[in-house]
Amino acid sequence: MATERLRVLFATPECTPWIKTGGLGDVSAALPRALAAAGLGVRVLLPAYRPVLAAAAHARVVATFPATSHFLAARLLEAPLPSGVPAWLVDCPALYDRGSGPYQDEATGRDWEDNALRFALLSRVAATLASGSSPLAWRPHVLHCNDWQTGLAPAYLRSAPAPRPATVMCVHNLAFQGLFPPETVAAVELPPASFGVDGLEFHGRMSFLKAGLVYTDAITTVSPTYAREIQGEPLGFGLQGLLAARSERVHGILNGIDIDVWNPAGDPLIARTYDAGHLEAKGENKRALQQRVGLPRVPGVPLLGFVGRLTEQKGADLVAELAPRLAALPAQLALLGAGDRALESALRKVATAHPRGIAVEIGFDEPLAHLIEAGADAFLMPSRFEPCGLNQMYSQRYGTPPIARATGGLCDSIVDCTPGALADRTATGFLFGEATAQALLAAIGRAIAVYQDAPTWRALARNGMARDFSWDASAREYARLYSALANEVSRGG
Repeated sequence: MATERLRVLFATPECTPWIKTGGLGDVSAALPRALAAAGLGVRVLLPAYRPVLAAAAHARVVATFPATSHFLAARLLEAPLPSGVPAWLVDCPALYDRGSGPYQDEATGRDWEDNALRFALLSRVAATLASGSSPLAWRPHVLHCNDWQTGLAPAYLRSAPAPRPATVMCVHNLAFQGLFPPETVAAVELPPASFGVDGLEFHGRMSFLKAGLVYTDAITTVSPTYAREIQGEPLGFGLQGLLAARSERVHGILNGIDIDVWNPAGDPLIARTYDAGHLEAKGENKRALQQRVGLPRVPGVPLLGFVGRLTEQKGADLVAELAPRLAALPAQLALLGAGDRALESALRKVATAHPRGIAVEIGFDEPLAHLIEAGADAFLMPSRFEPCGLNQMYSQRYGTPPIARATGGLCDSIVDCTPGALADRTATGFLFGEATAQALLAAIGRAIAVYQDAPTWRALARNGMARDFSWDASAREYARLYSALANEVSRGG
Protein backbone atom coordinates (compact mmCIF):
# COMPACT_ATOMS: atom_id res chain seq x y z
CA MET A 1 0.00 0.00 0.00
CA ALA A 2 1.50 3.36 -1.00
CA THR A 3 2.51 5.50 1.94
CA GLU A 4 0.69 8.60 0.67
CA ARG A 5 -2.62 6.71 0.71
CA LEU A 6 -2.36 5.49 4.27
CA ARG A 7 -4.92 6.79 6.74
CA VAL A 8 -4.20 6.57 10.47
CA LEU A 9 -6.50 7.13 13.45
CA PHE A 10 -4.31 8.09 16.42
CA ALA A 11 -6.21 7.41 19.66
CA THR A 12 -4.75 8.99 22.80
CA PRO A 13 -5.83 10.19 26.26
CA GLU A 14 -3.85 13.46 25.94
CA CYS A 15 -2.39 15.80 23.36
CA THR A 16 -0.26 18.94 23.78
CA PRO A 17 -1.13 21.82 24.03
CA TRP A 18 -4.73 20.99 24.87
CA ILE A 19 -4.11 18.46 27.64
CA LYS A 20 -0.80 17.11 28.92
CA THR A 21 0.50 15.27 31.98
CA GLY A 22 3.77 14.00 30.51
CA GLY A 23 5.63 12.91 27.41
CA LEU A 24 2.61 11.14 25.89
CA GLY A 25 0.98 14.54 25.34
CA ASP A 26 4.02 15.75 23.41
CA VAL A 27 4.20 12.57 21.32
CA SER A 28 0.49 12.77 20.50
CA ALA A 29 0.99 16.22 19.01
CA ALA A 30 4.35 15.78 17.32
CA LEU A 31 4.07 12.32 15.75
CA PRO A 32 0.71 12.94 13.99
CA ARG A 33 2.09 16.24 12.67
CA ALA A 34 5.20 14.45 11.31
CA LEU A 35 3.06 11.68 9.80
CA ALA A 36 0.87 14.27 8.08
CA ALA A 37 3.97 16.04 6.76
CA ALA A 38 5.11 12.69 5.36
CA GLY A 39 1.88 12.45 3.34
CA LEU A 40 -0.32 10.26 5.55
CA GLY A 41 -3.92 11.10 6.33
CA VAL A 42 -4.12 11.43 10.11
CA ARG A 43 -6.87 12.07 12.66
CA VAL A 44 -6.23 12.37 16.41
CA LEU A 45 -8.95 11.06 18.74
CA LEU A 46 -9.07 12.13 22.39
CA PRO A 47 -11.63 12.85 25.13
CA ALA A 48 -13.33 16.24 25.23
CA TYR A 49 -12.01 17.21 28.67
CA ARG A 50 -12.97 20.68 29.89
CA PRO A 51 -9.66 22.35 28.87
CA VAL A 52 -9.82 20.61 25.48
CA LEU A 53 -13.26 22.05 24.81
CA ALA A 54 -12.06 25.48 25.90
CA ALA A 55 -9.17 25.28 23.44
CA ALA A 56 -11.33 23.91 20.63
CA ALA A 57 -13.99 26.58 20.95
CA HIS A 58 -15.26 26.24 17.36
CA ALA A 59 -15.54 22.46 17.26
CA ARG A 60 -18.44 21.11 15.23
CA VAL A 61 -20.48 17.95 15.73
CA VAL A 62 -19.72 15.31 13.10
CA ALA A 63 -21.32 12.19 14.62
CA THR A 64 -23.31 10.89 17.57
CA PHE A 65 -23.11 7.64 19.50
CA PRO A 66 -26.32 6.51 21.23
CA ALA A 67 -26.41 5.27 24.79
CA THR A 68 -26.24 1.53 25.45
CA SER A 69 -27.02 -0.53 28.52
CA HIS A 70 -23.71 0.54 30.10
CA PHE A 71 -22.38 3.47 28.05
CA LEU A 72 -23.71 7.01 28.06
CA ALA A 73 -24.51 8.76 24.79
CA ALA A 74 -21.66 10.77 23.28
CA ARG A 75 -21.04 13.20 20.47
CA LEU A 76 -18.02 13.36 18.20
CA LEU A 77 -16.69 16.86 17.67
CA GLU A 78 -14.11 17.95 15.11
CA ALA A 79 -11.59 20.76 15.38
CA PRO A 80 -8.05 21.30 14.09
CA LEU A 81 -5.10 21.02 16.42
CA PRO A 82 -2.70 24.00 16.36
CA SER A 83 -0.57 21.92 13.95
CA GLY A 84 -3.50 21.75 11.53
CA VAL A 85 -4.01 17.99 12.04
CA PRO A 86 -7.76 17.30 12.47
CA ALA A 87 -8.79 16.20 15.96
CA TRP A 88 -11.90 14.25 16.89
CA LEU A 89 -13.16 14.80 20.43
CA VAL A 90 -15.33 12.31 22.33
CA ASP A 91 -17.81 14.60 24.05
CA CYS A 92 -19.54 13.05 27.08
CA PRO A 93 -19.79 15.73 29.80
CA ALA A 94 -20.68 13.29 32.59
CA LEU A 95 -17.36 11.50 32.04
CA TYR A 96 -14.95 14.19 30.87
CA ASP A 97 -16.17 17.65 31.90
CA ARG A 98 -14.26 18.01 35.17
CA GLY A 99 -12.20 20.83 36.55
CA SER A 100 -9.22 18.70 37.49
CA GLY A 101 -6.72 16.32 35.87
CA PRO A 102 -7.57 13.84 33.13
CA TYR A 103 -6.91 10.80 35.32
CA GLN A 104 -7.12 12.01 38.90
CA ASP A 105 -8.89 14.41 41.17
CA GLU A 106 -6.01 16.80 41.80
CA ALA A 107 -7.51 17.91 45.12
CA THR A 108 -7.27 14.40 46.58
CA GLY A 109 -4.63 12.80 44.35
CA ARG A 110 -6.96 9.82 43.80
CA ASP A 111 -7.87 8.27 40.46
CA TRP A 112 -11.35 9.05 39.21
CA GLU A 113 -13.57 6.17 40.32
CA ASP A 114 -15.13 5.83 36.86
CA ASN A 115 -11.85 5.72 34.91
CA ALA A 116 -12.74 2.29 33.54
CA LEU A 117 -15.89 3.64 31.88
CA ARG A 118 -14.21 6.89 30.83
CA PHE A 119 -11.48 5.16 28.88
CA ALA A 120 -13.57 2.20 27.76
CA LEU A 121 -15.76 4.78 25.99
CA LEU A 122 -12.69 6.31 24.33
CA SER A 123 -11.59 2.84 23.21
CA ARG A 124 -15.06 1.90 22.02
CA VAL A 125 -15.43 5.06 19.94
CA ALA A 126 -11.96 4.47 18.45
CA ALA A 127 -12.94 0.92 17.47
CA THR A 128 -16.26 2.06 16.01
CA LEU A 129 -14.64 4.79 13.91
CA ALA A 130 -12.09 2.28 12.63
CA SER A 131 -14.63 -0.41 11.74
CA GLY A 132 -17.34 -1.03 9.19
CA SER A 133 -19.94 0.43 11.57
CA SER A 134 -18.39 3.91 11.58
CA PRO A 135 -20.90 6.75 11.02
CA LEU A 136 -18.22 8.61 9.01
CA ALA A 137 -16.95 8.08 5.48
CA TRP A 138 -13.31 8.51 6.56
CA ARG A 139 -11.94 5.13 7.63
CA PRO A 140 -8.39 4.41 8.76
CA HIS A 141 -6.13 1.70 7.42
CA VAL A 142 -4.40 1.69 10.82
CA LEU A 143 -5.65 2.39 14.34
CA HIS A 144 -2.73 3.53 16.52
CA CYS A 145 -3.55 3.14 20.23
CA ASN A 146 -1.52 4.69 23.04
CA ASP A 147 -1.13 3.29 26.57
CA TRP A 148 -3.73 1.54 28.70
CA GLN A 149 -6.40 4.22 28.23
CA THR A 150 -6.95 3.04 24.65
CA GLY A 151 -6.04 -0.60 25.21
CA LEU A 152 -9.57 -1.96 24.85
CA ALA A 153 -9.92 -0.74 21.25
CA PRO A 154 -8.20 -3.79 19.69
CA ALA A 155 -10.41 -6.03 21.86
CA TYR A 156 -13.59 -4.30 20.66
CA LEU A 157 -12.42 -4.57 17.05
CA ARG A 158 -12.28 -8.37 17.32
CA SER A 159 -16.07 -8.47 17.13
CA ALA A 160 -16.62 -5.29 15.07
CA PRO A 161 -18.12 -5.36 11.56
CA ALA A 162 -15.66 -5.68 8.68
CA PRO A 163 -13.64 -4.19 7.21
CA ARG A 164 -11.26 -3.72 10.11
CA PRO A 165 -7.98 -1.81 10.16
CA ALA A 166 -4.59 -2.96 11.30
CA THR A 167 -3.93 -2.05 14.92
CA VAL A 168 -0.84 -0.80 16.72
CA MET A 169 -0.56 -0.72 20.51
CA CYS A 170 2.11 1.74 21.65
CA VAL A 171 3.50 1.30 25.16
CA HIS A 172 4.88 4.54 26.57
CA ASN A 173 5.32 3.16 30.09
CA LEU A 174 4.49 -0.45 30.93
CA ALA A 175 4.31 0.35 34.64
CA PHE A 176 0.82 1.83 34.11
CA GLN A 177 -1.55 -0.98 33.10
CA GLY A 178 -5.13 0.11 33.80
CA LEU A 179 -6.14 -2.58 36.31
CA PHE A 180 -9.77 -2.93 37.41
CA PRO A 181 -12.02 -5.51 39.15
CA PRO A 182 -13.19 -8.53 37.10
CA GLU A 183 -16.78 -7.24 36.96
CA THR A 184 -15.49 -4.40 34.78
CA VAL A 185 -15.52 -6.82 31.81
CA ALA A 186 -19.32 -6.85 31.80
CA ALA A 187 -19.53 -3.14 32.62
CA VAL A 188 -17.59 -2.24 29.47
CA GLU A 189 -19.58 -4.69 27.33
CA LEU A 190 -16.85 -7.18 26.49
CA PRO A 191 -17.66 -10.91 26.28
CA PRO A 192 -17.15 -12.90 29.50
CA ALA A 193 -14.92 -15.34 27.61
CA SER A 194 -12.36 -12.58 27.10
CA PHE A 195 -11.55 -12.66 30.81
CA GLY A 196 -8.97 -15.38 30.84
CA VAL A 197 -5.23 -15.88 31.02
CA ASP A 198 -5.02 -15.59 27.24
CA GLY A 199 -7.15 -12.43 27.28
CA LEU A 200 -7.81 -9.57 29.69
CA GLU A 201 -7.12 -11.32 32.99
CA PHE A 202 -4.04 -10.27 34.96
CA HIS A 203 -3.62 -11.81 38.42
CA GLY A 204 -7.37 -11.86 39.01
CA ARG A 205 -8.00 -8.37 37.68
CA MET A 206 -8.91 -6.94 34.30
CA SER A 207 -6.05 -5.18 32.50
CA PHE A 208 -6.77 -2.61 29.80
CA LEU A 209 -3.15 -2.66 28.69
CA LYS A 210 -2.98 -6.45 28.46
CA ALA A 211 -6.09 -6.35 26.25
CA GLY A 212 -4.23 -4.14 23.82
CA LEU A 213 -1.10 -6.28 23.91
CA VAL A 214 -3.04 -9.51 23.31
CA TYR A 215 -5.37 -8.36 20.53
CA THR A 216 -3.28 -5.86 18.57
CA ASP A 217 -1.48 -6.63 15.31
CA ALA A 218 1.75 -4.93 16.40
CA ILE A 219 3.23 -3.57 19.62
CA THR A 220 5.49 -0.55 19.59
CA THR A 221 7.52 1.05 22.34
CA VAL A 222 9.28 4.38 22.42
CA SER A 223 12.87 3.11 22.08
CA PRO A 224 14.62 -0.06 20.84
CA THR A 225 16.30 -0.77 24.18
CA TYR A 226 13.01 -0.46 26.10
CA ALA A 227 11.44 -2.90 23.62
CA ARG A 228 14.00 -5.47 24.73
CA GLU A 229 13.87 -4.56 28.44
CA ILE A 230 10.12 -5.12 28.78
CA GLN A 231 10.46 -8.70 27.54
CA GLY A 232 12.15 -9.68 30.80
CA GLU A 233 12.25 -8.84 34.48
CA PRO A 234 12.04 -6.41 36.14
CA LEU A 235 10.73 -3.99 33.51
CA GLY A 236 8.16 -6.42 32.12
CA PHE A 237 6.02 -5.78 35.23
CA GLY A 238 4.43 -9.22 34.96
CA LEU A 239 3.73 -8.98 31.21
CA GLN A 240 7.20 -10.07 30.09
CA GLY A 241 6.03 -13.57 29.16
CA LEU A 242 3.32 -12.26 26.85
CA LEU A 243 5.68 -9.73 25.28
CA ALA A 244 8.44 -12.30 24.79
CA ALA A 245 5.94 -14.69 23.19
CA ARG A 246 4.98 -11.92 20.76
CA SER A 247 8.54 -10.67 20.29
CA GLU A 248 8.29 -10.76 16.50
CA ARG A 249 5.46 -8.24 16.82
CA VAL A 250 7.32 -5.88 19.19
CA HIS A 251 9.02 -2.88 17.60
CA GLY A 252 11.10 -0.20 19.32
CA ILE A 253 10.94 3.19 17.58
CA LEU A 254 12.75 6.04 19.30
CA ASN A 255 10.65 9.13 19.94
CA GLY A 256 11.70 12.45 18.46
CA ILE A 257 11.41 15.98 19.82
CA ASP A 258 9.91 19.20 18.52
CA ILE A 259 13.02 20.82 17.06
CA ASP A 260 11.19 24.11 16.54
CA VAL A 261 10.23 24.47 20.20
CA TRP A 262 13.57 23.11 21.44
CA ASN A 263 15.97 25.14 19.36
CA PRO A 264 18.69 27.19 21.07
CA ALA A 265 19.14 29.27 17.93
CA GLY A 266 15.60 30.64 18.15
CA ASP A 267 14.35 29.93 21.68
CA PRO A 268 12.52 33.02 23.03
CA LEU A 269 12.62 31.63 26.59
CA ILE A 270 16.39 31.77 27.08
CA ALA A 271 18.62 34.74 27.85
CA ARG A 272 20.60 34.60 24.61
CA THR A 273 20.15 32.39 21.55
CA TYR A 274 23.10 30.48 20.15
CA ASP A 275 24.20 27.66 17.89
CA ALA A 276 27.10 25.22 17.75
CA GLY A 277 29.36 27.92 16.34
CA HIS A 278 28.68 30.33 19.20
CA LEU A 279 28.84 28.23 22.36
CA GLU A 280 30.25 31.17 24.30
CA ALA A 281 26.64 32.40 24.54
CA LYS A 282 25.92 29.51 26.93
CA GLY A 283 27.90 31.49 29.50
CA GLU A 284 25.33 34.27 29.36
CA ASN A 285 22.54 31.73 29.83
CA LYS A 286 24.45 30.21 32.75
CA ARG A 287 24.68 33.61 34.43
CA ALA A 288 20.96 34.22 33.80
CA LEU A 289 20.10 30.82 35.28
CA GLN A 290 22.22 31.43 38.36
CA GLN A 291 20.54 34.77 38.89
CA ARG A 292 17.06 33.27 38.32
CA VAL A 293 17.52 30.51 40.92
CA GLY A 294 19.66 32.45 43.38
CA LEU A 295 23.02 30.75 42.90
CA PRO A 296 26.25 32.78 43.00
CA ARG A 297 28.60 32.97 40.04
CA VAL A 298 31.64 30.81 40.78
CA PRO A 299 34.19 30.72 37.93
CA GLY A 300 35.32 27.27 36.86
CA VAL A 301 32.59 25.41 38.75
CA PRO A 302 30.19 23.34 36.58
CA LEU A 303 26.45 23.88 36.94
CA LEU A 304 24.35 20.71 36.67
CA GLY A 305 20.68 20.79 35.71
CA PHE A 306 17.73 18.50 36.49
CA VAL A 307 14.17 18.90 35.16
CA GLY A 308 11.59 16.20 35.75
CA ARG A 309 9.23 14.34 38.03
CA LEU A 310 10.57 13.90 41.53
CA THR A 311 10.08 10.14 41.75
CA GLU A 312 12.27 7.10 42.32
CA GLN A 313 11.74 6.09 38.68
CA LYS A 314 13.51 9.30 37.63
CA GLY A 315 16.28 8.76 40.20
CA ALA A 316 15.38 11.94 42.07
CA ASP A 317 16.14 10.16 45.35
CA LEU A 318 19.71 9.57 44.12
CA VAL A 319 20.05 13.28 43.43
CA ALA A 320 18.72 14.12 46.92
CA GLU A 321 21.13 11.64 48.51
CA LEU A 322 24.04 12.97 46.53
CA ALA A 323 23.31 16.71 46.70
CA PRO A 324 25.54 17.59 49.68
CA ARG A 325 28.45 15.79 48.04
CA LEU A 326 27.84 17.67 44.80
CA ALA A 327 28.20 20.98 46.60
CA ALA A 328 31.54 19.80 47.98
CA LEU A 329 33.00 18.72 44.61
CA PRO A 330 32.59 21.69 43.97
CA ALA A 331 29.62 21.80 41.60
CA GLN A 332 26.29 23.60 41.51
CA LEU A 333 22.84 22.10 40.93
CA ALA A 334 19.71 23.79 39.57
CA LEU A 335 16.72 21.47 39.97
CA LEU A 336 13.14 21.95 38.76
CA GLY A 337 10.42 19.40 39.38
CA ALA A 338 7.53 18.12 41.44
CA GLY A 339 6.27 14.75 42.58
CA ASP A 340 6.80 12.70 45.73
CA ARG A 341 6.23 14.95 48.74
CA ALA A 342 9.01 13.32 50.77
CA LEU A 343 11.49 13.90 47.96
CA GLU A 344 10.33 17.49 47.56
CA SER A 345 10.93 18.05 51.28
CA ALA A 346 14.36 16.36 51.22
CA LEU A 347 15.52 18.45 48.28
CA ARG A 348 14.29 21.65 49.86
CA LYS A 349 16.29 20.82 52.98
CA VAL A 350 19.56 20.24 51.10
CA ALA A 351 19.02 23.47 49.15
CA THR A 352 18.56 25.36 52.41
CA ALA A 353 21.71 23.77 53.84
CA HIS A 354 23.78 24.55 50.72
CA PRO A 355 22.50 27.86 49.33
CA ARG A 356 25.67 28.55 47.32
CA GLY A 357 25.62 25.19 45.61
CA ILE A 358 22.05 23.93 45.29
CA ALA A 359 18.84 25.59 44.09
CA VAL A 360 15.53 23.74 44.08
CA GLU A 361 12.30 24.96 42.46
CA ILE A 362 9.24 22.81 43.20
CA GLY A 363 6.61 22.85 40.47
CA PHE A 364 6.82 23.22 36.73
CA ASP A 365 7.92 26.35 34.91
CA GLU A 366 8.35 26.09 31.14
CA PRO A 367 10.63 29.15 30.74
CA LEU A 368 12.83 27.92 33.59
CA ALA A 369 13.00 24.45 32.02
CA HIS A 370 14.32 25.98 28.82
CA LEU A 371 16.78 28.17 30.72
CA ILE A 372 18.13 25.15 32.62
CA GLU A 373 18.71 23.31 29.34
CA ALA A 374 20.54 26.33 27.92
CA GLY A 375 22.35 27.52 31.05
CA ALA A 376 23.47 24.27 32.69
CA ASP A 377 26.86 22.83 31.79
CA ALA A 378 25.58 19.24 32.06
CA PHE A 379 22.19 17.61 32.66
CA LEU A 380 21.33 14.82 35.13
CA MET A 381 19.03 11.91 34.17
CA PRO A 382 19.70 9.10 36.69
CA SER A 383 16.49 7.20 35.85
CA ARG A 384 15.98 3.68 37.15
CA PHE A 385 14.10 3.05 33.93
CA GLU A 386 13.29 5.38 31.07
CA PRO A 387 11.16 4.10 28.18
CA CYS A 388 12.41 6.91 25.97
CA GLY A 389 13.10 10.20 27.72
CA LEU A 390 13.08 13.61 26.06
CA ASN A 391 15.26 15.82 28.23
CA GLN A 392 18.43 14.01 27.18
CA MET A 393 17.60 14.98 23.59
CA TYR A 394 16.80 18.57 24.55
CA SER A 395 20.09 18.73 26.42
CA GLN A 396 22.18 17.52 23.52
CA ARG A 397 20.44 19.95 21.20
CA TYR A 398 21.38 22.76 23.63
CA GLY A 399 25.02 21.68 23.93
CA THR A 400 24.48 20.46 27.50
CA PRO A 401 25.91 16.92 27.71
CA PRO A 402 23.63 14.55 29.66
CA ILE A 403 24.82 12.40 32.56
CA ALA A 404 22.40 9.48 32.49
CA ARG A 405 21.83 5.92 33.56
CA ALA A 406 22.25 3.35 30.78
CA THR A 407 18.63 2.27 30.40
CA GLY A 408 15.85 2.44 27.80
CA GLY A 409 15.88 5.35 25.42
CA LEU A 410 18.82 6.91 27.23
CA CYS A 411 21.03 4.13 25.81
CA ASP A 412 19.60 4.71 22.35
CA SER A 413 20.12 8.47 22.25
CA ILE A 414 23.39 9.10 24.17
CA VAL A 415 26.87 7.96 23.13
CA ASP A 416 29.07 7.50 26.19
CA CYS A 417 32.14 9.71 26.41
CA THR A 418 34.90 7.13 26.03
CA PRO A 419 38.32 7.84 24.50
CA GLY A 420 37.27 6.01 21.34
CA ALA A 421 33.98 7.89 21.02
CA LEU A 422 35.78 11.19 21.58
CA ALA A 423 38.30 10.28 18.90
CA ASP A 424 35.65 9.46 16.29
CA ARG A 425 33.49 12.45 17.31
CA THR A 426 30.43 10.43 18.31
CA ALA A 427 30.54 11.00 22.11
CA THR A 428 27.61 13.08 23.37
CA GLY A 429 27.30 12.42 27.13
CA PHE A 430 28.07 10.16 30.08
CA LEU A 431 26.36 6.85 30.88
CA PHE A 432 26.53 4.81 34.10
CA GLY A 433 25.21 1.38 35.03
CA GLU A 434 24.07 0.85 38.61
CA ALA A 435 21.15 2.86 39.99
CA THR A 436 23.15 4.08 42.97
CA ALA A 437 24.29 7.45 44.22
CA GLN A 438 27.89 6.24 44.07
CA ALA A 439 27.62 5.30 40.39
CA LEU A 440 25.98 8.64 39.61
CA LEU A 441 28.74 10.45 41.49
CA ALA A 442 31.40 8.57 39.53
CA ALA A 443 29.75 9.58 36.24
CA ILE A 444 29.60 13.20 37.40
CA GLY A 445 33.28 12.93 38.28
CA ARG A 446 34.06 11.72 34.76
CA ALA A 447 32.09 14.63 33.33
CA ILE A 448 33.85 17.20 35.50
CA ALA A 449 37.24 15.83 34.42
CA VAL A 450 36.30 16.42 30.78
CA TYR A 451 34.74 19.80 31.64
CA GLN A 452 38.14 20.98 32.89
CA ASP A 453 39.47 20.44 29.35
CA ALA A 454 37.58 23.25 27.61
CA PRO A 455 38.33 22.31 23.96
CA THR A 456 37.28 18.69 24.55
CA TRP A 457 34.11 19.81 26.35
CA ARG A 458 33.20 22.12 23.46
CA ALA A 459 33.72 19.26 21.01
CA LEU A 460 31.49 17.01 23.14
CA ALA A 461 28.76 19.67 23.21
CA ARG A 462 28.95 20.17 19.44
CA ASN A 463 28.70 16.42 18.85
CA GLY A 464 25.37 16.42 20.68
CA MET A 465 24.12 19.49 18.84
CA ALA A 466 24.79 17.76 15.51
CA ARG A 467 22.46 14.83 16.31
CA ASP A 468 19.11 14.69 14.47
CA PHE A 469 16.38 14.15 17.06
CA SER A 470 13.54 15.38 14.86
CA TRP A 471 10.39 13.34 14.40
CA ASP A 472 11.11 12.81 10.69
CA ALA A 473 13.08 9.59 11.12
CA SER A 474 10.55 8.16 13.61
CA ALA A 475 7.65 9.06 11.32
CA ARG A 476 9.31 7.22 8.43
CA GLU A 477 9.72 4.10 10.59
CA TYR A 478 6.07 4.26 11.64
CA ALA A 479 4.94 4.77 8.07
CA ARG A 480 6.84 1.65 6.98
CA LEU A 481 5.30 -0.37 9.82
CA TYR A 482 1.79 0.94 9.08
CA SER A 483 2.14 0.06 5.40
CA ALA A 484 3.30 -3.48 6.14
CA LEU A 485 0.50 -4.04 8.66
CA ALA A 486 -2.18 -2.59 6.39
CA ASN A 487 -1.04 -4.87 3.56
CA GLU A 488 -1.04 -7.86 5.91
CA VAL A 489 -4.59 -7.17 7.11
CA SER A 490 -5.86 -6.50 3.58
CA ARG A 491 -4.53 -9.93 2.58
CA GLY A 492 -6.35 -11.50 5.50
CA GLY A 493 -3.21 -11.95 7.64
